[in-house]
Amino acid sequence: MQSVGVMLCVALLSFSLFNFVGDPINNMVGEETSTEERAELRETLGLNDPIHIQFGRFVVNAAQFNFGKSYQLRRPVSELIAERMPATLELVIASSILALGFGVFLGVYTGINRTGVLSNIILFVSLAGVSLPTFVIGILFIYIFAVILGVLPSFGRGEVVQIGFWSTGLLTASGLKALILPSLTLSLFQMTYIIRLVRAEIMEILQTDYIKFARARGISNRSIYFGHALRNSLIPVVTIAGINIGTLVAFSIITETVFQWPGMGFLFIQAVKFVDIPIMSAYLVFIALVFVAINFIVDILYFLIDPRLRTKSENRDG
Repeated sequence: MQSVGVMLCVALLSFSLFNFVGDPINNMVGEETSTEERAELRETLGLNDPIHIQFGRFVVNAAQFNFGKSYQLRRPVSELIAERMPATLELVIASSILALGFGVFLGVYTGINRTGVLSNIILFVSLAGVSLPTFVIGILFIYIFAVILGVLPSFGRGEVVQIGFWSTGLLTASGLKALILPSLTLSLFQMTYIIRLVRAEIMEILQTDYIKFARARGISNRSIYFGHALRNSLIPVVTIAGINIGTLVAFSIITETVFQWPGMGFLFIQAVKFVDIPIMSAYLVFIALVFVAINFIVDILYFLIDPRLRTKSENRDG
């Protein structure tokens, strides 16, 4: 019910774009269109109806992901989003895998080896990753790997393969090479948070009594670190990783712009430039839907990871 309420609020905000950011009729027709033609078009589109009726119609259409046609490209917005979605989702998934994989591993390592030289280097680099803006990191990577070394492409998605409605660059060499720099750039911010979060959780858990008892019973360090400490540190990691996936989708705009990545974020930037309200509205609703869905999945993962929640639920049912 909370998710439905959030989506209705986002729908209201998205609906307001059509009514308060310029006149949609002026955006759809040219200057040569007569007053009578404008009035007829306004009546056809239902813009003379009361606001509550227009909003209800907008919600019904949005539920079917129907946001009309792009003012600039003259194509249905749903088609444009569907074309760009694979590029963005592949970038976000690759970034999330990099961030979660390296973040958890390096977080555990720095949590176990707190005073090691390598741990201090990792923490220093992670601090730089948090401090530097994403576009600066992206430009730096382009300069090093594309300009100086010339080993990776600086823009574009490379060669893609069409599998049904989905276009992917994961099956071609140029597509994989094109994915490296933008996914690494997008993952660094999330990776640094995960490293520091896992490190703090591991350091705290290793001081608890049940870890001391496990050591006293002769359980190996590997089982303690990865079977007990890591598992109990995963709940806040799931929270951060889940929320940040939605953040990666929303803020991939910057990375896609720097690398000219043909995803939804780059499409949104072009829409803002030309005040293309249907695309802006559809992007807003889509991002909100991603956040709501991810938060729902994170809540379910809480229940699966933390046995205490299952125990409480069983006690209530009993």
